[in-house]
Amino acid sequence: MSSLKLHLNPPQLEQLSEIVALDHCCLGGIWTIDGYKRELASPNSHFLVLSFGPQAPIIGCGCFWAILEEAHITLLMVHPDYQGQGLGQLLLYGLLQDAVKRQLERATLEVRVSNQPALTLYQKFGFKIAGRRKGYYQQTGEDALILWRGDLHYPQFQQVLSTWEQQISDRLTTNHWQFSIDGCAID
Repeated sequence: MSSLKLHLNPPQLEQLSEIVALDHCCLGGIWTIDGYKRELASPNSHFLVLSFGPQAPIIGCGCFWAILEEAHITLLMVHPDYQGQGLGQLLLYGLLQDAVKRQLERATLEVRVSNQPALTLYQKFGFKIAGRRKGYYQQTGEDALILWRGDLHYPQFQQVLSTWEQQISDRLTTNHWQFSIDGCAID
């Protein structure tokens, strides 16, 4: 079986309606097209989409806001048909790699208390529970856990990123994927 090549790149304006559809599928529609337009226009927002190529459907996306020395991860989603194959790890890796390039010191996010797959992913990447927001998700009233990951600015974190890159590459290869970040293939 041949490998499919994945691409992790910043989104284009013409992809926003597809991203909104993915948001509805994965997250129940938390952002509108105007919200995504603001993300694209903001110099403090870093946004990545995961696809099979420039004209191919988007199967995942992630976003963080650079706030002072912090990467606040606002989105991480993978289409349900592609979950459980390491693609969420690839997206999170790409976001953290960019946070390091921007010389940010830590990362934070909120996650539903019931979202065990996401909690497992974030804990694998060294995130720790720092608190709880009661009733954070308005649609359901569900609480959110606040997760933190520090030390992004230390040289040791570069070694951690390299280790994750190899682990992610191995997992993706097992699932017959290859990937490219910003056009550079990583094998």
